[in-house]
Amino acid sequence: MITTVPTAPPTPPLPLPLVRLRLAPYGALPRRIDGVWWPHSRDLLTQLPKMLAALPSAWGDITGVTVDAAAWSAAPGRMFVANQVVRLHKAPASPHAPDRVVLLSPGLGRWDLQVIPPDATEEAAALLTAAALDDRRPGADGARPPAPTAAGPRGRVGPAGRGTRAPRW
Repeated sequence: MITTVPTAPPTPPLPLPLVRLRLAPYGALPRRIDGVWWPHSRDLLTQLPKMLAALPSAWGDITGVTVDAAAWSAAPGRMFVANQVVRLHKAPASPHAPDRVVLLSPGLGRWDLQVIPPDATEEAAALLTAAALDDRRPGADGARPPAPTAAGPRGRVGPAGRGTRAPRW
């Protein structure tokens, strides 16, 4: 006689962590930082596709990404993300700017995201985010934001993009 032992139902896979991304609200003036990204690790191959998928559709297809060469794990020169090729450029970090990721969308613009280190505490991340997205604060060099050009502000998303209220992490 063969007996069967009832098996427990398979455990569902753990939910993927949310993308920790805050974009600046739409404004009339251009910004130095268009948003803040707090990746879960420095593994560009796993973190970048998730972040790109979370961007507003108004930003279009991101085809070029520049990252700080020293801050990220090794990555190829190109990645296939969401059925498109994204070219990765690694450059040395600017001494005048924090760790940034620069996103390029042909014909639509350039967006600069400040990167919060993955091992930052939630409190530190909140402080860095508030500082980066505060329009009232002059730049670190004391300069005022540049005036808008006739072509409009660089890298801004209008009502079709993200809302003006950014959720907490």
